[in-house]
Amino acid sequence: MKNEIITGLMLPFLGTSAGSACVFFMKRGLSRNVQRMLSGFAAGVMTAASVWSLIIPAMELAEGMGRLSFIPAVAGFWFGVLFLLLLDTIIPHLHMNAEKAEGMPSKLARTTMMVLAVTLHNIPEGMAVGIVYAGLLQGTEEMSSGGAFALALGIAIQNFPEGAIISMPLRAEGKKKSAAFCGGVLSGAVEPAGAILTILFSSLILPAMPYLLSFAAGAMIYVVVEELIPEISEGEHSNIGVLMFSVGFTLMMALDTALG
Repeated sequence: MKNEIITGLMLPFLGTSAGSACVFFMKRGLSRNVQRMLSGFAAGVMTAASVWSLIIPAMELAEGMGRLSFIPAVAGFWFGVLFLLLLDTIIPHLHMNAEKAEGMPSKLARTTMMVLAVTLHNIPEGMAVGIVYAGLLQGTEEMSSGGAFALALGIAIQNFPEGAIISMPLRAEGKKKSAAFCGGVLSGAVEPAGAILTILFSSLILPAMPYLLSFAAGAMIYVVVEELIPEISEGEHSNIGVLMFSVGFTLMMALDTALG
């Protein structure tokens, strides 16, 4: 069980690191269509994970409430949305292809704010993996090792292109390859850190598990709608982002069903 949990917690981080390493092998930056494809894929994975791996288990855990079993899911979801909205408002960050930074006014370097944008994106993913493994560790019946691994694997798969999305623009901004790689890796470090903290407090959070699962789902959906979908739709019209969203969604749905 211990090795299984360590593997699950590290998978998303390894996915980001592997994607960031693309900066050593790719000479050119990512084209606009490739960026759309990767953002669409990530959005599809995160949306499916929010439903199958987080919201549905949250409602199953609250089945004792009968017809009101949706309340923890609804409350947790809104807390997640508002939490990411708060971070989005406070932390200075710069989204891909954007000229103007968001968050509090800051004199941080453009490249630093680009890393912070992806780090914000990764916070709910780390929380989601940590909460699911915390439930598994505490013997929650609704959590299976296969389902937890499916979530970690799905996030790791979508983190691979995400790592490239951050390291390649950093390189294009003039950073050395090693610095661009480190920037990508750093953006993903928040995931295992957050997941490990969640595991450490697993015994305390168990009663609030339905709320926490849906909290992570709300935070992830906020990222999808606020960041990824606009990136898919920017510029000249293209359907490639929508098609890759569908690929990511069905892949994550299949993984959760097959392994869960």
